[in-house]
Amino acid sequence: MARYRSALPQLAGNLFLTDGGLETTLVFHHGLDLPCFAAFDLLKHDRGREALQRYFRSHVAIAAEHGVGFILESATWRASADWGDKLGYSREELAEANRAAVRMLEAIRDEYATRGVPMVISGCVGPRGDGYDPGRAMSEDEAALYHAEQIDVFATTAADMVTAITMTNVPEAIGFTRAAEAAGMPAVVSFTVETDGRLPTGDSLKDAIERVDAATNQGPAYYMINCAHPTHFADVLSSGEPWTTRLCGLRANASAKSHAELDEATELDDGNPAELAAQYRALVDRLPHLVVFGGCCGTDQRHIAAITAACIERRAA
Repeated sequence: MARYRSALPQLAGNLFLTDGGLETTLVFHHGLDLPCFAAFDLLKHDRGREALQRYFRSHVAIAAEHGVGFILESATWRASADWGDKLGYSREELAEANRAAVRMLEAIRDEYATRGVPMVISGCVGPRGDGYDPGRAMSEDEAALYHAEQIDVFATTAADMVTAITMTNVPEAIGFTRAAEAAGMPAVVSFTVETDGRLPTGDSLKDAIERVDAATNQGPAYYMINCAHPTHFADVLSSGEPWTTRLCGLRANASAKSHAELDEATELDDGNPAELAAQYRALVDRLPHLVVFGGCCGTDQRHIAAITAACIERRAA
């Protein structure tokens, strides 16, 4: 059963964590094969399910240790129709994979959640195309229709919200938001940016957020940035600009490499956890409304632990 669908606790301004780079951790640290980088494919066998459970527990334990909230993001970034087709899933098998991913998180939530550590379950939605390259952008209506299939499944589960991770273009973000609204699901949009702080389409982050808000009557509960290093976007986040108040979360890459460089890399660049944590703290100094912190490519529990300590220290100060 969903617990927070009518009132997301992270909107109250308290610190919330989420996980790190799920796919890169599973591939490079645990040696697991993820066809099409699809973590949900692990749900079909015991070894995969156990690996996912260990991964989430290692991150939830950090939140429990510090008494802060946690957002459990389902392993379903690739569990939409086009990617399911590439992996040989029928529509019902794909729907069941989305449901199973949430059931796993529901069990972990029930195991760890206390009054001091609220656990929010999010149904993770990925882009129709590649997370680094939008390819042919859909229209807003096409995007709403495409993403509705997965979002409507999440609406029947214990998911409290849906999050569009690594959104590369504005029409798809608008369509996702409208599909979530139609399903009665709170929506969060997380954009990815290139080394110049702009979306892969060339749109500025400011323009992207303002256009989605204008088209959906401020439909998203909030926005995030993911799959980019803080040095890629710090310069475009000027405190005092109204649009920046809509940004509430960060899931940065460990590496400062560009998307093109990461695409070609054969080894994991896990950066420096302490340095990344300091960069998060510097951003919170400027934008104190940032409250949701996790990681993306190359990050793992070491990075999340360092980020947590830095952000808690910042709040205490």
